[in-house]
Amino acid sequence: MNAILKKIQKIGIVPVVVLNDAKDAEPLAKALCDGGLPLAEVTFRTEAAEESIRIMVKKYPNMLIGAGTVVTTDQVDRAVDAGAKFIVSPGLNPKIVAYCLEKGVPITPGVSNPSDIEAAIELGLEVVKFFPAEQLGGLKMIKAMAAPYTKMMFMPTGGINAKNLNDYLAFPKILACGGSWMVSGDLVKAGAFDKITELTKEAIKLMLGFEVKQLGVGCDGSKMLEAMYIPVTLEEECVVISTNSMMRAVAYLESQGIVADMNTTKYEEGRLVSVELKERAGQCNSHDSACFQSKVVLVEK
Repeated sequence: MNAILKKIQKIGIVPVVVLNDAKDAEPLAKALCDGGLPLAEVTFRTEAAEESIRIMVKKYPNMLIGAGTVVTTDQVDRAVDAGAKFIVSPGLNPKIVAYCLEKGVPITPGVSNPSDIEAAIELGLEVVKFFPAEQLGGLKMIKAMAAPYTKMMFMPTGGINAKNLNDYLAFPKILACGGSWMVSGDLVKAGAFDKITELTKEAIKLMLGFEVKQLGVGCDGSKMLEAMYIPVTLEEECVVISTNSMMRAVAYLESQGIVADMNTTKYEEGRLVSVELKERAGQCNSHDSACFQSKVVLVEK
């Protein structure tokens, strides 16, 4: 799979952004990054789209910015020239797909039926957008269509929100979900960027679903406290945190400066189920009379 698409998969949520004024681009980008979501699909529905992409890419170079609602080759050129790293279109236009692939730009075109998926396969695509998702039957429809097309991944968009996000992401054929509930036009127009950051944080929290399952605190090598919500077989003096998605949790934590020790990974049937974080829980410094530290282990729910 294309490296950009893999990065989108690790992030999990694609904010679909409509900007009517390029002045809102920078504060919106900041709001998303502050919320832990360094990704945006800026739709080409408005005249401000091209300049907005340019501003976001310049001001926040570590963000992954793409262009959505792209329906012409001219829009592809303008988006890419502005710095867009991926293209999303509402439907599957073979001309647009071929043009993007020739330029080496990943494109995720919209599909709504098996014929569209077969056309996408013929064009060499591995990921398609399912749009409008909820109106076309939602997750049930995706599961039905995914059965015969075992290598195809889907990015549903349209009607995705905080209530159904995790239902979609739990299905392994879902690359990521596109949504606008945390970046609605009304919030942008009102300049409510603090609210956008708040909603973004809530979306990340919901998606990852972190829960403490074991709390074991050590003091100078001796166990001082241990509480377990569920039986675990891990060694004592561990803080065990479970998550809905190991892949996305590791990626998110690393974006926050918390790195997983990949030498401690455990897999089941090719799936990552456990990893130790390099950062420990507790406190230990020269001013402490005792040293309280424990390993932190991330596990799959």
